[in-house]
Amino acid sequence: MEANLRVSRIGRKPVVLPSGVQAEVKAQTVTVKGKLGQLSHQVHPKVSVALEGNQILLSVEGDHRNVRALHGLSRALLQNMVVGVSTGYEKKLNLVGVGYRASVVGQSLKLEVGKSHEVLMPLPAGVTAEVSKKQDEIVLRCADKQTLGQFAADVIRQRPVEPYKGKGIRYAGQVVKLKAGKKAGRK
Repeated sequence: MEANLRVSRIGRKPVVLPSGVQAEVKAQTVTVKGKLGQLSHQVHPKVSVALEGNQILLSVEGDHRNVRALHGLSRALLQNMVVGVSTGYEKKLNLVGVGYRASVVGQSLKLEVGKSHEVLMPLPAGVTAEVSKKQDEIVLRCADKQTLGQFAADVIRQRPVEPYKGKGIRYAGQVVKLKAGKKAGRK
């Protein structure tokens, strides 16, 4: 590689396939199979993909900023697929508020979050949900990181955390800075 050619630091790292994970490359489409399922991704035409042993290697031609960005992005997406089919992803959500409850009904997540009606959210393909006994914690699991993150964001959008009392749906461990109410301004 020439000294003046800059490439993405993330993109030039190989994606290592752990034991039990197989990959296949056909016409810019990478398919990864593991114990938790199968995922595939269409890699951008400016990024070339090669499978060598138990590694997926990515390379690009050119030095344009967009090409370097695609290089790192493609590698990160493939790494997420490998981790997803081998160990999977998990997101925990907490419900904070009096009477806020969640439950799993068939293939849907039922939320009671202070609205005049119950909210039924169908689970996307591959996403599983568990609810704690107290019905105030939801654990979402999936092999596809993007699908899981989008569904978790959709659940939070049903009742985002409000800044005065801290009521709403939040990620586990999320710190919410509470604002002072009307009493703060009085003397």
